[in-house]
Amino acid sequence: MSRRATISDVARTAGVAASTASVVFSGKTPVSDETRARVLAAAEQLGYTGPDPRAASLRRGRSGIVGVVFEEHLGRTFQDPVKILMMDGLTDGVASLGAGLLLLRDRAESSGDPTLTTAPIDAAVLVGCSGMLRESLAAVRARGIPVVVIEGDAGEGVPQIQLDNVEAQRLAAEHLRALGHERVALVTLPVRSGWEPGWISPDDEITVDVTRDRLAGAREVFPDAPAFAAAGSFIDEGAIAGRAIFADPGTRPTAVIAQSDLLAAGVIRAAEEAGLRVPEDVSITGFDGIVVDGLAPYALTTLVQPATEKGRAAGRAVAAMLDDRPVESQQLESIFRKGNTTGPAPE
Repeated sequence: MSRRATISDVARTAGVAASTASVVFSGKTPVSDETRARVLAAAEQLGYTGPDPRAASLRRGRSGIVGVVFEEHLGRTFQDPVKILMMDGLTDGVASLGAGLLLLRDRAESSGDPTLTTAPIDAAVLVGCSGMLRESLAAVRARGIPVVVIEGDAGEGVPQIQLDNVEAQRLAAEHLRALGHERVALVTLPVRSGWEPGWISPDDEITVDVTRDRLAGAREVFPDAPAFAAAGSFIDEGAIAGRAIFADPGTRPTAVIAQSDLLAAGVIRAAEEAGLRVPEDVSITGFDGIVVDGLAPYALTTLVQPATEKGRAAGRAVAAMLDDRPVESQQLESIFRKGNTTGPAPE
């Protein structure tokens, strides 16, 4: 029987001190991205899964906790109705395990916070709206625990719960083209981790799968549409984008495609500030199909996504993996819903 690799073995293979390799897994002290990548690569090579915090605290071998990983501050997570619905579904999906959910950030906010490498979790669910998905996936794989990805490309061997983002966003764009719109602007989710609001240039690398896919769907219909990327899916971020889009009367679009309903609500606010009527002067579409407080009398033209089912499917996948049952990736579909925020292009 071969000897189980130790942290010293990992450090020797990575060419670093044992203490350095240890803090990569503990997350208590910052290390450079290069060093972290080298240690994780060595751990994967040796089959080292990291310290097992469950063994130290529980004799059963399971903590009864499933980690859910987000990028933004967790307080802001619960400002997004889509994530709340998804978490409701996820809770339902893991109910058969009798497990609880632990919300984690891709990077801990302080040295004492639990991390993907130290938290006592049995499995992890990664959300593809994060620009750090690949890094989080590497950390989970280093521990050897089951992982499911929601709306993100995790490669072979990782169950994925996907949404038809490209096709759904294309439907919204085709709706606007059928109404005669030609001057269209796009408001997207962040393009990568740490993104500040601004126009997307051809040189910008888009590492957030959801952003890239919805952008591709819109540009199948409007290939030259300019795109302004927000820093997150929030009404205030949509307003910032809208003010930039409507700033010059000479280049104002007649329609705006927003990648979330909250962003669309902010664009509507900016349109009103600019003295524009919706939809007589500018049409606006969203994505999600959620209830946005204070939006009346507007009813967004949007894509209704099955947010609760998305979380439920991920939870069921986790339960199956922990029960050593086979799991297949799933693709869910959105439904186009016409509201009163889109109309014919103004003459």
